This record gives sequence, structure tokens and C-alpha cells, in this order.
Amino acid sequence: MERAEKREFVTGLNDVFASTGSVVVAHYAGLTVAQMNDLRSKMREAGGTVKVAKNRLAKIALQGTPSENIQDLFKGQTLIAYSDDPVVAPKVASDFAKTNDKLVIIGGAMGETALDADRVKALASLPSLDELRAKIVGMVQTPATRIAQVVNAPAGQLARVFGAYARKDENA
Repeated sequence: MERAEKREFVTGLNDVFASTGSVVVAHYAGLTVAQMNDLRSKMREAGGTVKVAKNRLAKIALQGTPSENIQDLFKGQTLIAYSDDPVVAPKVASDFAKTNDKLVIIGGAMGETALDADRVKALASLPSLDELRAKIVGMVQTPATRIAQVVNAPAGQLARVFGAYARKDENA
């Protein structure tokens, strides 16, 4: 990389560390190109990104960001996975690590909070923002349908009573 490319890369990575919902740091030694592309495509589908960064450049990019306290994670062959949704990157990385032992999650960050590997896995078990939104919409819609049923029930009962009286008068 030339000096200008490094500067641009560090600036972009700095923006990532400053603005994303969560960052996962993992070792990827031994992953094949096909496996790495598979991880990248799964992350992209979910709304996240995977980047391999030189540790020195990543440490420079971390300076002045809320995630600055994870600099010690950048040792060895590391990659970063990040997403705006705080759950997406940990979830995809954890799922991929379950099926591929070459990807080892070593930690991460969510805002100013540094996460160890166990906390990243715990974060991965939470529902995503889209899943939470769907649950909230479902909860809001359920009472509305119940209210409609309750409001319509007396009208239906009245109609049945009037019908019964009409049949009674016809029979008499």
C-alpha cells in the first residue's frame, strides 16, 4: 500500500470505529479464500462488513474513537466484522465460527464497551433490531384485533337476538 492509500484506509476505518453499532475482532489464520468469501457474503447479506486490516493501521484508526480500548486485540492475523445493527456482526461471525474452527473470535466493541469473546457470543444470541421491530408490531396489532372483535361481538349478539325474535313471531 502506498502512503496515500494507507491514509485513506485509516480514515475510513476510523469512521467505521466511530459510527458502527458493533465491531467484532477475530483471528482468521488458516481460512481459505473460498471460506473468507463465504464469510464476507454472509455478512453482506445480513447488513455487515468484513475487512482484513493491518494491525498497525487498525490501531491508528482506533485512536480518538469510542472503541479505542480494544487496541490490544490486534495481534496476529486479525479481521474485523462490523455492522450498524449491534447484533448482526456478532451473530454472523459466531454462526460462521461454529461451523469453521479456523475463525476464532477474540473480542470486540459496542460503542465504548469492550467485549471479550463470551460477551460477543452473548450479544449474538440476542434478536436483531428487525426481529425486535417485528415483535413490537405484532404486539401492537394483536390488541387492535382483539378490540375490533370485542366491539363487533355485541353487534353480532344483537343481530342474533333480533333474528330469534323474528323467527319466534313467524312461528306464532
